[in-house]
Amino acid sequence: MVRLGVDILINKEILKGSRIALLTNMLSTTSALVPTLDALLHQGYRIEKVFVPEHGLWGAALAGEKVSDFYDDQRRIPIVSLYGSRQKPDPEELKGLDAVVVDLPDVGCRFYTYQWTLTWFLESVYQARVPAFLCDRPNPINGEAVEGPCQKEIWGSLVGRFPIPIRHGLTIGELALWATHFRLKADDAQLQVIPCEGWRRSLIWDETGLPFVPPSPALTSPSCALLYPGTCLLEGTNLSEGRGTGKPFEWVGAPFIKEKDASDLLNDLGLSGVLFRPHRFLPSLSKHANTLCRGVQIHILDPKSVQPIRIGICLIAALKTLARDHFAWLAPTFDRLWGSSDLRESLDRSADPIQTALEWDLSPDSHYLSERGQILLYS
Repeated sequence: MVRLGVDILINKEILKGSRIALLTNMLSTTSALVPTLDALLHQGYRIEKVFVPEHGLWGAALAGEKVSDFYDDQRRIPIVSLYGSRQKPDPEELKGLDAVVVDLPDVGCRFYTYQWTLTWFLESVYQARVPAFLCDRPNPINGEAVEGPCQKEIWGSLVGRFPIPIRHGLTIGELALWATHFRLKADDAQLQVIPCEGWRRSLIWDETGLPFVPPSPALTSPSCALLYPGTCLLEGTNLSEGRGTGKPFEWVGAPFIKEKDASDLLNDLGLSGVLFRPHRFLPSLSKHANTLCRGVQIHILDPKSVQPIRIGICLIAALKTLARDHFAWLAPTFDRLWGSSDLRESLDRSADPIQTALEWDLSPDSHYLSERGQILLYS
């Protein structure tokens, strides 16, 4: 079994007795499924306050829902939201601490907001000159594959603060090192990443021996996490990406799609590692709530060969082709997720959008790959 960074921190007790603040949530647990916050409290750590990202302390708030500060009466600790009225703490709030500890799950995808909240948080920590300890976790969709473009026009948001490929191939600890050295330019920062033990870059979550805790309400399984970097792009269209169902990011479609036509067309593309099954579903919220949607379920046959971003753009192109009179872009959302308007505009201009999607260059930026190679912690 892989050992998590938090398991190693607790075993070493290197900060016991120190006055610390956490950036975490209750979905960040030890390998024994004890939330990191409670595990540190049980070990006698002096936790002054807890900062939380999107979805709040318990990971229960829906995507995009603002979260308020509150006082946790049970643990007698103030809980400070970094997904409400502000994105980062004032450095003055951190003065007097001996250290901050970070333990957050991640899914290896640029859109996921936790990693960008982390970079804003670290920026304040570095300004306050407080040492930071980050408990690393495996990249659940493996740390080898890097897929998709860096943003060309649109960055600075919580779905992509800095230009980075959609599937970036880093652990959250490695991403913190990359952002610290190459974007925040904080070479004198006191950041210590506590690596996992026993994890290799080629491993997906199911190979770690660790139980899977959904890192947010809609990311319900390892297969969902693997497809998310591609099927999340459907958020930028009037197609349902499956939010409000039992299989978000695995069930996709719309009321105006013919499910058999969709599955036949998509299977004919021969996309690596997956098959598409005709399916109908009824979302309880988000797009097409309480309206029967018709489309496909994406079944993963070979996780190591899946190219989620290729799947995502081919899904959009295929369903756009099948329902040309009904399909619509939510252009600002799509462009922010993709990082530019180039793909959307090319699919609109193309006489054969599916072929355009199949041939679109998803190779990562060479400059990014060079930077990435300098901060990798695992082989």
